[in-house]
Amino acid sequence: MTTQTPSAQTLYKTYLVGGAVRDALMGLAAVDCDFVVVGASPEVLLAQGYTAVGKDFPVFLHPNSHQEYALARTERKTGAGYTGFAVHFAPDVTLEDDLARRDLTINAMAREVLADGALGALVDPYHGAADIAHKVLRHVSSSFLEDPVRILRLARFAARWPEFTVAPETMALMQQMVNDGETAALVPERVWQELAKGLMEQKPSRMIEVLRACGLLAQWLPELNALFGVPQRADYHPEIDTGVHALMVIDEAARMNLSLAARYGALCHDLGKGNTPADILPRHSLHEARGVPLADALSARLKVPSACADFARIIAKEHTSFYCLPDLTAAAVVNLLKRVDALRRPERFVALLQATQADTRGRGGDFPSHPTPWYAAWLELRQRVFEMDNSALIARWQHEPAKIPEMLHQARCNHISAELLNWQRRQKNQ
Repeated sequence: MTTQTPSAQTLYKTYLVGGAVRDALMGLAAVDCDFVVVGASPEVLLAQGYTAVGKDFPVFLHPNSHQEYALARTERKTGAGYTGFAVHFAPDVTLEDDLARRDLTINAMAREVLADGALGALVDPYHGAADIAHKVLRHVSSSFLEDPVRILRLARFAARWPEFTVAPETMALMQQMVNDGETAALVPERVWQELAKGLMEQKPSRMIEVLRACGLLAQWLPELNALFGVPQRADYHPEIDTGVHALMVIDEAARMNLSLAARYGALCHDLGKGNTPADILPRHSLHEARGVPLADALSARLKVPSACADFARIIAKEHTSFYCLPDLTAAAVVNLLKRVDALRRPERFVALLQATQADTRGRGGDFPSHPTPWYAAWLELRQRVFEMDNSALIARWQHEPAKIPEMLHQARCNHISAELLNWQRRQKNQ
């Protein structure tokens, strides 16, 4: 542990705070260490060799370790939405004052950094250790109201530690914030940032459940929220509810350790089922095509990065085609490989297949153990097309270049036709 200053005698105290203290109590390795300095001014730290780096907040770099140290501060909301805050930092701001502005009790603990670098006793004025023991996510104070990003952070923590529950009073506070319109002022990029982090956690469905319970899901992700309560055929979806299926799929994607793009695609793959005409339920004919504009609308609202938005669009449109391989013609296979740009983007093609596996397995009953033989078959068919030598065909039609795409398509179909038919026969005989 870094000593608090390079000098021998100081009048101020330095504390390790936040996530590092929390993680140590939970038996986890700390990723980042945050420090708070109590009883000092910027001038004092500068005189000790610290370097000021905070433009809006009093943050300094330690002269030896170059870790960030922040002066203890309080914050007060000054404007509408969540962007306007008045920051107060002075030597008279106590550690308890600083901890009180934090989001959750489990993040509002500290340990003093002693002169020899060792850590002192736990400072826990808001009973974060007890909430860790009881696995509860609880807000520290009414300052939680001042920043609706904290709702997203809490939901993300719920995805990281799915065994934790949200304190009833905290859930009521979050619902109040949504109902009062506080969350409508969130910046889309920040919503996406927290959503993306939550999707990469252990059980992302918990994040969605928390956001739905407080009402933020309906406000910011209405296309996803619309899935809940919509029925599906029980023979294909024993879990029945389309929203429940979406949650099972993203958890399966997490279990498979898929990329962020694949997890976001898994979240969006069935959005078209949210507006299926009532008279055809529980069937969802053409939900793939209906899902594309919904996925695009969600990605645009959240300003999702293009790689994730493109993946969501493709998987919404094509996911059923992948596992319907036993019934596809060679022409349909070649056309799909072209539509998803499989020859030029093999890694994304693999991710599309993996996300479709998550869709297949993310269901009730015995579906989680279902084999997916089409997965390896698609990879083999794609490889067969990729390795074709097309030079003779192109040379033959070089005087009629307009015909090359048609001839190339037919050649590819012919090249994989026998292999596809043999695979389909084997599947039917099993």
